[in-house]
Amino acid sequence: MFALYLHIPYCASKCYYCDFYSAAVRGGVPDAYIDALVREMRRFAPRRGGRLRPDTVYFGGGTPSLLRPGQAARLLEEAAPADGAEITLEANPDTVTPESLRAYRRAGVNRLSLGVQSAFDESLRRLGRRHTADAARRALAAAREAGFDNVSGDVMLALPRYTRAELDATLSLLLEGGCTHVSCYLLTIEPDTVFGRRPPEGLPGDDEAAGFYLAAVRALSQAGFAQYEISNFARPGFESRHNLAYWHCEEYLGLGPAAASCMGARRFSTPRGTAAFLAGEAQYADEGPVTAEDEVMLRLRLAEGLDLDALQAKWGVRWDARRLAFCRTLAHRGLARFDGRRLALTPRGFLVQNSILCELM
Repeated sequence: MFALYLHIPYCASKCYYCDFYSAAVRGGVPDAYIDALVREMRRFAPRRGGRLRPDTVYFGGGTPSLLRPGQAARLLEEAAPADGAEITLEANPDTVTPESLRAYRRAGVNRLSLGVQSAFDESLRRLGRRHTADAARRALAAAREAGFDNVSGDVMLALPRYTRAELDATLSLLLEGGCTHVSCYLLTIEPDTVFGRRPPEGLPGDDEAAGFYLAAVRALSQAGFAQYEISNFARPGFESRHNLAYWHCEEYLGLGPAAASCMGARRFSTPRGTAAFLAGEAQYADEGPVTAEDEVMLRLRLAEGLDLDALQAKWGVRWDARRLAFCRTLAHRGLARFDGRRLALTPRGFLVQNSILCELM
């Protein structure tokens, strides 16, 4: 399994909660940036036998739907994905049209990830989003008409002045719109954001936020969506193959400023800065080898959990009696399932995953 991530670091405006690297742009993604991504793909192609041939391609951002469909087609032609590859484009509802969606589909994109976040327009305005709930409905309908049968919708939980009615309305919008995958994230306030500098009023407390998360888990389960990762839910067969590559510690290459990679069991990344990326060959900072701790952390994001026999076989790590006793305690408290060989967190356990990892590490 080999995954390719292409970072499109351009946005029309910055959402108030976002701390991902992006740059403001008018008039779409510059062709010079496409040239730079092609340059970097050609640098890595020899390590893959001459062509990258990824099993998944993910256009992330930023706002990848600012790409012209022809630009996406050029990048995919250079990447030469394997037969049957999953090819995902992140999109904002206000940046797609029926025509552009049909053109993306012709270019080879076969999975759409739509940033809906909320069905309440007032919440969207508070977040600094540029679209409305009606725009999201239209985008979902246009995606179906364009031939996308694999569509994911993003939901942000525990927003300022959040209610169960807003959660229910947002999930209904996605389900009625034909989504086969849903990603649910709790709003977090990051320091270097508008919200970090001016925290919004009316934020739910931790217990209330946890309640919204567990309510989303229940509602999606009743709708036929299985939770396969902390924040991700899918109808059978529609799990994100690209993201599973990360969580299964497979090889992936991230191209573009602030993109991360893992190849040859080593992690590396590109510094932020679009100007430097455009100016010449990108620099890649070595972040060290993949470790057993990485494997534990990533596997415990997944509903399938961590196989302790596989951990020992791959890394030579055998958990001591204290850790095994802690696993049994987690199971007793309803935070995990543990049969002596496999540890898998429950939805309640996912809420305190960081604390659990601190104890296990």
